[in-house]
Amino acid sequence: MSLVEIESLRLSIGNFEILKGVDLHIEQGEVLGLVGESGSGKSMTALTLMRLLPDLARTSGRVSFDGIDILNAPETAMNRLRGDDIGMVFQEPMTALNPVKTIGEQVAEGIRWHRGVNRKDAENSARAMLDRVGLPEAKFPLTRYPHELSGGQRQRVVIAIACALHPKLLVADEPTTALDVVLQAQILQLLRDLVDEQKMGLLLISHDLAVVADMADRVTIMRHGEVMDTGETGRILTEKTHPYTRQLAEASTHVPERTSRFISPPRTPPHKGGVPGAGPALLEIRDVTRDYASRRLSLFSRAEPFRAVSGVSFDLYEGQSMALVGRSGCGKSTLARMILALDRPTSGSIRFGGAELTTKSEAELRPSRRNMQVVFQDPYGSFNPRHKVERLVAEPLHLLESQPSRAERRERVAQALAEVGLSAADMDKYPHEFSGGQRQRLSIARALITRPKLIVADEPVSALDVSIRSQVLDLFADLNQRLSVAYLFITHDLVVARAITDQVMVMHEGEIVERGDTGAVLDAPRSEAGRMLVAASPDLDRALARRRQTAIG
Repeated sequence: MSLVEIESLRLSIGNFEILKGVDLHIEQGEVLGLVGESGSGKSMTALTLMRLLPDLARTSGRVSFDGIDILNAPETAMNRLRGDDIGMVFQEPMTALNPVKTIGEQVAEGIRWHRGVNRKDAENSARAMLDRVGLPEAKFPLTRYPHELSGGQRQRVVIAIACALHPKLLVADEPTTALDVVLQAQILQLLRDLVDEQKMGLLLISHDLAVVADMADRVTIMRHGEVMDTGETGRILTEKTHPYTRQLAEASTHVPERTSRFISPPRTPPHKGGVPGAGPALLEIRDVTRDYASRRLSLFSRAEPFRAVSGVSFDLYEGQSMALVGRSGCGKSTLARMILALDRPTSGSIRFGGAELTTKSEAELRPSRRNMQVVFQDPYGSFNPRHKVERLVAEPLHLLESQPSRAERRERVAQALAEVGLSAADMDKYPHEFSGGQRQRLSIARALITRPKLIVADEPVSALDVSIRSQVLDLFADLNQRLSVAYLFITHDLVVARAITDQVMVMHEGEIVERGDTGAVLDAPRSEAGRMLVAASPDLDRALARRRQTAIG
């Protein structure tokens, strides 16, 4: 008997059928990758297994865990199973953790509840588990709160909570989506180690085929609530006999077609960080530094400032697409905020279109802001849910010197929507009426409406599944070709950088440590930070090659 057996599982909420006869099984000590696009039913399958469904949900079929009938077990039995025999790691650790409780309290809570031990013994067990996941007490005391940790450290706390009782099954729902590639590799290796040591089953839910190819023994691919393909990971992802499996694999390695790429002007005498040539750069960054005040440790110590960005210099030309890559906390977003004039540098110069931005007032910045826009990582979070698309997309029009009439405004919104593959009829809808990929298209339409010369895109596709990601990347490439929009892509995804950019800058601890043509940097990085990013970046072809080599060996 398998550890988990799901047979003919159907799930409906109201009149909407979400799962349509799902079958899967997980053995003890096995990693099953559950893959599919947004809305395919991956998370709802996991929540059914945990029986954490809405009140109006109706289920049929069979769900068995270690011989227990999950769908018909009393709630008291489920309370004993959750956290003890079945642990769960959620995608966003900050929302999964209680902000007003220390990390020690949160790891110890489940130990005390399920094991009935005293506070001291529970704290000792929590300390040992946090140490096991790479958070030793010397650096991370139990008295720390979630907001005092980085994203990767918070995810380690969530894993410690889920694994503290050595569950038989761990459900990990997109556990590394928001993490940089180095942290992602560390978290995935930690999960693999815990599976091997504790002989637990792992249900790894992901839209990233490269991650699944690295981690999973078997893979199940879902679409629209149904299982499309299932089997041994190497065979399924290598043979790609099912059309949908082939579609996902092609989307995960998709490179947009670009009829021409930006050619950097020739280097005629070099200057620091610049690429001098025939014409002036659109964006000129010179020796930009940003310091922040640090908290004073005691009455007798003087706080040293924290340097987030240190001596950064580079040029970006009209029509050029450039990636800024690096680990979380390296200073990428801080630099972007200064470029967008949302923050001021401590020292250095930022010139856009020949105008110095660092000394201008808010009123003086309006002409520059017309020509630079931003696309955020989370399109839903960047929209007011109470406003319709017309108002949301038209927001930047207030930067224009002469305000358009009502009719002109609707015409400009309709044109912006058409440019991103949407229709004029969409302007009377609300954000929640669109899919994730469509909402990101709305974000791009909003950025385009003032006809900017530069778009700063902060992780614009990291939250999207592979099919939608390929569509959005195609859109970025098309706009770059047709409108000569320059891009600064801030990303930790080297596949995206390779697909859409002409040049790459590698940032590490506030400094640009490497810069060059995208292919040259990513194929043979010279800096240690660059080599670390490339080595940790998931790669489907590389993962499958490793599997073939292991099978031969």
